[in-house]
Amino acid sequence: MSLNPNEILKKYWGFDSFRPMQEEIIDAVLAGNDTLALLPTGGGKSICFQVPALMMDGLCIVISPLIALMKDQEEHLKSKGISVASIHSGLTYYEVKCILQDAIEGDYQFLYLSPERLETKIFKELLPYLKVSLLVVDEAHCVSQWGYDFRPSYLRIAQIREALPEVTMMALTASATEEVQKDILVKLDMEQAKVFKQSFEKANISYSVFKVDSKFNKLIEILEAVPGSSIVYCNSRKQTKEIAELLQLNKINADFYHAGLSSEERTVKQDLWVQNKLRVMTCTNAFGLGIDKPDVRTVIHFDAPECLESYYQEAGRAGRDGKKAYAVLIYHSSDIEALEAMTNKRYPPIPTIKKIYQDIANYLQLPVGTGEMQYFDFDLHEFVKNFQLDPYLVSNTLKILEQEGHCNLSENIFFPSRIQFKIDKESLYTFESSFPELESIIKTLLRTYQGIYDNSTSIFEKQISRILRIPLEEVRSQLERLNQFGIIEYLPQKEKPQIYFLLNRAPAEYLHIDQDLYFKRKKQYQYRLEAILSYILSTEICRSNYISNYFGEKTIDRCGTCDNCLKKKKSSINTKQFQTIVKKIQSSFLSEISVTEILNLFQPEEKEDIWIVLKFMESEQQISISEKGMIKKGAH
Repeated sequence: MSLNPNEILKKYWGFDSFRPMQEEIIDAVLAGNDTLALLPTGGGKSICFQVPALMMDGLCIVISPLIALMKDQEEHLKSKGISVASIHSGLTYYEVKCILQDAIEGDYQFLYLSPERLETKIFKELLPYLKVSLLVVDEAHCVSQWGYDFRPSYLRIAQIREALPEVTMMALTASATEEVQKDILVKLDMEQAKVFKQSFEKANISYSVFKVDSKFNKLIEILEAVPGSSIVYCNSRKQTKEIAELLQLNKINADFYHAGLSSEERTVKQDLWVQNKLRVMTCTNAFGLGIDKPDVRTVIHFDAPECLESYYQEAGRAGRDGKKAYAVLIYHSSDIEALEAMTNKRYPPIPTIKKIYQDIANYLQLPVGTGEMQYFDFDLHEFVKNFQLDPYLVSNTLKILEQEGHCNLSENIFFPSRIQFKIDKESLYTFESSFPELESIIKTLLRTYQGIYDNSTSIFEKQISRILRIPLEEVRSQLERLNQFGIIEYLPQKEKPQIYFLLNRAPAEYLHIDQDLYFKRKKQYQYRLEAILSYILSTEICRSNYISNYFGEKTIDRCGTCDNCLKKKKSSINTKQFQTIVKKIQSSFLSEISVTEILNLFQPEEKEDIWIVLKFMESEQQISISEKGMIKKGAH
């Protein structure tokens, strides 16, 4: 007997009930409706497609732009005993073919794909043979040229839809303006879709913005006032390391994280933070995706992001447990000047783009008419040093070249180690007899990796180490010996940034850039920049309202907990009266007191004023108020 959605939820996730709107979305998908779901960060988007997919007969294809996110979801599903595979840029043609053939045989319930893989010949050839029940587009805002993270490869998803006309499609995103929402529906050919929008308001998060002379001193002040897990977002890799080291000097348990670290380093740091063995993670925006950690008490932006979409997603990693949390942005006047000058840096003149394209070709020694669908190692630091260029300018130019469909940079692409045998089986048998110490690793390779004798195949040294029960370094040493003897070709794994050319390299002067679209995107970027500047600089707006209204949600009631709302409340009481109430509250208890006892100290008509003062003191971390209404000095 088939299970219903609640039984699936209980069986695989252990939850007794769905979060708001999840069940309605699942019902819409099961009824065969195309569906667009806008669920803010932490809203449980994955369950909305994973639950119905497990109830459908066939394969659920999930298109996702981020390899790290794909791997995270793949591991998560595997841990629940659910069959899943992913196809991304790190796999060989042979491996992709094997995964697709297994999918045709019905071996998987979920198949994760990077959008670029939709374009490959092997996928197009085998797609008609896949029994697809649900097509899911994650991070759907990437399909819109007017969004903050446009990826041209997403525009090709509609072509897959044409090949699967009867298949239900689902698009998911955490942050999209009304214009981007409409664009998603058009670009994915989903005009008849059911649209679900969860409120962008997060009542438990208090938003604050501080203009300061010393950002680091303010950071210390916040972390000392609010205990618990914290994320500190920075704009540069260098800064993440510097701030983490300064926090450590101030006896705060911190570490740093960015895409330039190896996957092993990133995993270790992330695990320590998730397990609360590390309190503060200073990081670039590479951190946080796919991490389900509910008890983050503060998300602090040490540098202002370039748009509200990014800010809202990152700030939304605070307080997913529903308890009080703080989203704080700290800035210096120089940060505002830098943001105001950003548009021309983000969208440089077209001759500058063409010059940098030529410099990239020179760096890679790539002749005109070559390079299509090839990866090349690309060290950004070395490149900007050799050609004396501004790193930010180069990064932005690469984004533009990606949006124009020429090439793209993958910063943390992962290519597993690869092996191919180079001798015939009889010679291999003779070699094993002569070198018995290498016989075990040869047999392990042949038994563990299907087709390895005839094809270049990805292998995992850690897996071999576990099977043979020998140290990892010994595995690598033995593989290197086999390589030197000419028995195998061994290409160790690499995680260097890669440039992928979608088209053959063109002469720079004839590089095609659609100028109309380019200048429209530039104008749209300026609009997003002005929105985040207004958010930062305004001293009157309710910050929660401002964010909701930006995403098209018409809210009127003020949140009452952001810095501007609290200042407004405070101003309703005269300064002398306010200070008198604060002193009376502070002197009324040493360690703990109930809200009721505090209110009883004042006249009934003063009750509203007392609540204003208590809320203000709580926001300033002078006191904390528990769910049971107990007040303590200092924050929780």
